[in-house]
This record gives sequence, structure tokens and C-alpha cells, in this order.
Amino acid sequence: MNWLIFALMTVACWGLYGILLHAGQVGMKDPELGRYKAFLFVGIAYFITAVVAPLVVLLMSKNMNWSMPPRGMWLSLLAGILGAIGAFCVLLAMGAGVKGGMGPAVVAVSVMSIVFAGAPIVNAIVALVQHPPEGGFKAIPVPFVLGIMLAAIGGFMVTKFKPTPGKPHAPAAVNAEKSS
Repeated sequence: MNWLIFALMTVACWGLYGILLHAGQVGMKDPELGRYKAFLFVGIAYFITAVVAPLVVLLMSKNMNWSMPPRGMWLSLLAGILGAIGAFCVLLAMGAGVKGGMGPAVVAVSVMSIVFAGAPIVNAIVALVQHPPEGGFKAIPVPFVLGIMLAAIGGFMVTKFKPTPGKPHAPAAVNAEKSS
């Protein structure tokens, strides 16, 4: 069951990703360029997590074989590029939604719901095309197809029927007596 634990950890991390990314962009206090400043720090975090951490693990491995076939390197690089482009597009979608008149919280809920409902659908379809089931596509179980449809419907419903956000919190008042 280790795979399930790691999968659920990913759900938690990626579920918080959109919210924290939005909060980081707002925290930059730059309506025009704040999202790019936030993404810069996402890139720094990616470097630390995706370059430094595996390098340390590889260096500590007693049986490390440093040969890396070109096909594996290029496919992995392409995966990283697609992941980074996707993360950048999340920022662009949030920015476009806010500029389009949607509230920031509404944008975060809408964008991430579409992303997290849509990405598994794309993943499942591409995986099936790459590795067709035994017996062909007619052998795909109906509950699997229903699950794909429910993911699409769920992403739509969360986006379409999201709750109306409350009023934004007012900035905390600074007490002049305490600051002197």
C-alpha cells in the first residue's frame, strides 16, 4: 500500500499547490507581475526538490550507475518541460480569470478543479492508447469509462457551481501605541 500513501501525499501537495501559488502571487503585492515573481520561487523550489534532492540520493547510493540512456534523458526532460509549462499555464489562467472579473478565490477553485479533473482524464486516455487493453478497447470495463465521465462532470460541476466567496478580510489595523 506504499503506492497509495505516496499517491495521497501527492494529492495533498498538489491540492495545496494552487491555493499557495495564488497566495504567493497575492503576497508579492504586484498586481501586474506578482504571478511571475511567485513562479520564480516555484522554480527555485523545483530546483531544490527536483535537482538537489535526487542528486544527493544518487551520490549516497553505493551501487550508482551513472550511465543514462539518451531516450530516458530526453523523455524525462520533456516530462519536466511539460510539468513546468503546465504550472506556468496555471498562473496564466488564474491571472486571466482575475483580469476577466472573477474573484481570486473563484479563479483558484475553477482553474484547479479543471486541471485536477482534466489531467487524470488525459493521462488515462494516453495510457490506454500507448498500452491498449487485452481484447482491445471494447474490453475497457464500463465502470472505468463511467469514472472518466464522472471526473469530467465533477470538474465541470465544481467550476460551474462553486460557492460565492465571502468578503475579503480587511488588513489588520496597526495599533500606533504598540508600535512606538
